[in-house]
Amino acid sequence: MTYVTTKDGVEIFFKDWGPKDAQPIVFHHGWPLSSDDWDTQMLFFLQHGYRVVAHDRRGHGRSSQVSEGHDIAHYAADAAAVAEHLDLRNAVHIGHSTGGGEVAAYVARYGIPQGRVAKAVLVSAIPPIMLKTERYPGGLPIEVFDGFRSELAANRAQFFRDVAAGPFYGFNREGAKMLSAVIDNWWRQGMMGSAKAHHDGIKAFSETDQTDDLKAMTVPTLVLHGDDDQIVPYRNSAVLQAEILPDPTLKIYEGFPHGMLTVNADTINPDLLAFIES
Repeated sequence: MTYVTTKDGVEIFFKDWGPKDAQPIVFHHGWPLSSDDWDTQMLFFLQHGYRVVAHDRRGHGRSSQVSEGHDIAHYAADAAAVAEHLDLRNAVHIGHSTGGGEVAAYVARYGIPQGRVAKAVLVSAIPPIMLKTERYPGGLPIEVFDGFRSELAANRAQFFRDVAAGPFYGFNREGAKMLSAVIDNWWRQGMMGSAKAHHDGIKAFSETDQTDDLKAMTVPTLVLHGDDDQIVPYRNSAVLQAEILPDPTLKIYEGFPHGMLTVNADTINPDLLAFIES
């Protein structure tokens, strides 16, 4: 079966490829995408002998389009349901963007307490919090996220097209090579999911303070970010993550965009492999 049912009755779709006795690498996708966003990395690590696992977050991809539970706490619990169902141990959990918040919550609240996690990777990730707060004054104002909600509600299809064709991959930068198939694939993944999940997810990825999750991530954690990330600015995310995490390794890539896992996979994948094998 490629689905696991959570305690609150949500069907979570997952992929599980490779030798079942190999070390597992678990991939957590960003908003509003699906596990398909990790295809390049999953094939890369499969060829290096690893077991690779990825799931579609609730309301995303092929998982149930439920009305409730679109928050970091449920995201982490759903990831735990997959890990427990497959009995994954000594696993490396890699999360991109909102998936990085999911990884932080899963590792801190389930993975380490259950003894299932060896290492973690946060890529272009949202923690500790994207929103400007008294604790983190360098964050983005709430009006930015209100704008996202308004655009999604008015015309989700156009909004998703504009994000993928513009800031997500840096295609709006002068001299950037536009990759139409990459844009189409981002749009396809987004439109597979639920508008309700995506709308609620904006609050989840912008307003959840995960400082305590980062503090509890006592496993070695690699932090990767591009300094031209127009979605999650690295100074209020990766730099702070490295200051809060107990055992961090920080690497900032000059000129890389938010979607660097796709458009810069030839650089990112070997760096991920080196960290996992270190």
